[in-house]
Amino acid sequence: MRVFLTGATGFIGSRIVTELLSAGHQVIGLTRSEAGARALAEAGAEPHRGDIENPGSLQAGAAKADSVIHTAFDHDFTNFVANCEKDKRAIEALGAELKGSRRPFLITSGTGVGAEAPGQPALESVFNAAHQNPRVISEITGARLLDDGTDVRIVRLPQVHDTVKQGLVTPYIAISREKGVAAYIGEGLNRWPAAHVRDVAALYRLALERGQAGERYHAVDEEGVTAQEIATVIGAGLGVDVISLPPELAQQHFGWLGMFIGMDLVASSAWTRSRLGWQPTGPGIISDLTKMDYTKI
Repeated sequence: MRVFLTGATGFIGSRIVTELLSAGHQVIGLTRSEAGARALAEAGAEPHRGDIENPGSLQAGAAKADSVIHTAFDHDFTNFVANCEKDKRAIEALGAELKGSRRPFLITSGTGVGAEAPGQPALESVFNAAHQNPRVISEITGARLLDDGTDVRIVRLPQVHDTVKQGLVTPYIAISREKGVAAYIGEGLNRWPAAHVRDVAALYRLALERGQAGERYHAVDEEGVTAQEIATVIGAGLGVDVISLPPELAQQHFGWLGMFIGMDLVASSAWTRSRLGWQPTGPGIISDLTKMDYTKI
């Protein structure tokens, strides 16, 4: 297949490029810069200049492809709500080009919206449209496109990691360095799911090759790693104390991250593994956090 990939030079997208090319697919990678175009060409992909805020450039890329994988997202979480709306517009633009064509359209969401209630495991069969995470709008938009005849499939992400980046844990590390403590909320028993970035890239490929319209897939290796475990290894890496904070101080201490830090986001991927034959093999997030160089973060 010829695959149009947004976010092709990003943390996850660049691994998807390698995964797709290794499987014999062709990749058309969206990039805003000349440097990004060079990196894509060197990897063996076809660069496509454009931007997620330019609907025409998105539609032009999709028009050249047999399928679309949308991983681009503005990760400035200080403007998270606005960026989720930006993602909505990008999905709508791509969907307008793909409507009625039977070309697979993979969009990206978070595992949390698969939980019916706080503390319950997120499941692929569940879509909680009332979830407090603003990124729920991506799945709402995808559902509308699905109803209109677009082959929408959803990949839900946990904390995606290697020894350099770890999803929301990366800004948590920065805050811990700034504050001089690695803090968790209450007893620190709330859990975050996780998966290594190579395994996540493999799941996108499998969802493209073996998936079907309307299905949701959880890129989850570890169903839930506790906040206390994460804080403890980061405290050791930074050489700072590990402390507990009451919930009412979360926003003051963590800023924008306060809305996420105490969430219990355990998630299952049992159905995904069975449906697609996905078998993650990468290291766990604690292993990667232990091995990372904290002087470079």
